[in-house]
Amino acid sequence: MRQICLLLLIVTGCTASSERERTIQDDMGRTVSLPSRIDRIVPLAPSITELLFASGAGSKVVGVSAYDDFPTEVDALPEYSVLPMDFEAIVALDVDMAFASEQVNNPKNADTFAAVGIPVYFVAVNTLEDITRAIRDLGDLLGTSEAAQGRAMQLEDSLAQLAALTANLPEKPEVLFLIETATLYAFGQGSYIHHMIDLAGGTSITRTQSTRFPVLTDEFVLSENPDVIVGSFGVEFEMSELLSYHPTWDILSAVVSEQIHGFDSDYYLRPGPRLVEGAWQLAGVLHPDAMTGP
Repeated sequence: MRQICLLLLIVTGCTASSERERTIQDDMGRTVSLPSRIDRIVPLAPSITELLFASGAGSKVVGVSAYDDFPTEVDALPEYSVLPMDFEAIVALDVDMAFASEQVNNPKNADTFAAVGIPVYFVAVNTLEDITRAIRDLGDLLGTSEAAQGRAMQLEDSLAQLAALTANLPEKPEVLFLIETATLYAFGQGSYIHHMIDLAGGTSITRTQSTRFPVLTDEFVLSENPDVIVGSFGVEFEMSELLSYHPTWDILSAVVSEQIHGFDSDYYLRPGPRLVEGAWQLAGVLHPDAMTGP
């Protein structure tokens, strides 16, 4: 039925309907009508996949995006495209519900899914506290509250341990976090990245940028002169690569002191449970003598 409706949706206006027991608000303030049973679900972004598994609902996930690679259980699941969205492939999985990322997915896609009877719930993670809140919310929604509560408490304990280690450090270095080396994509005001840096014992120099994902100039970086530059460059990153794109940076404090570090992007660009480990990694380079491990 859903596949037929998807093919004829524009021409006939066909919609699928199913029994609805209740409604709920997602993290975007949208009202979502829930199916009477939620046994088969799909995530529409890798971070959402990780949150669903963390909430104890991994056994309900029946497919993942082509970008998914964690946890290892996803390797055995069917894949589909989310950029662009392959509606037909997802409908073919006979799912009860889809879960989307407010940071990644287009809200307009929810209308297409709704028209074939698949409600979409959007999750937003803008702070580290949002991670554990989202895990608990998903556990409550999907009937896995006990597992979700346990995982959320583990993550909260890890965050509390890190906060205790960095709370009274005498100095907090100025930190620049970059997404890549060539174009200076960064994170602006309200991003979880600033929370991670603060918890790791640093201060983000882009925390007051009004744009959500600002593109910085060489002049801005030179004027701010960060003590440390970190980014999702990969663990095999070499400082010479950054300087090849930005040769005027040779006078920066971070360059002179060789405090430039690359990390696995999954721990910073996927707003999910592994951000907690990413915060510990940051603390390890900002204050190596103070860290004892997560």
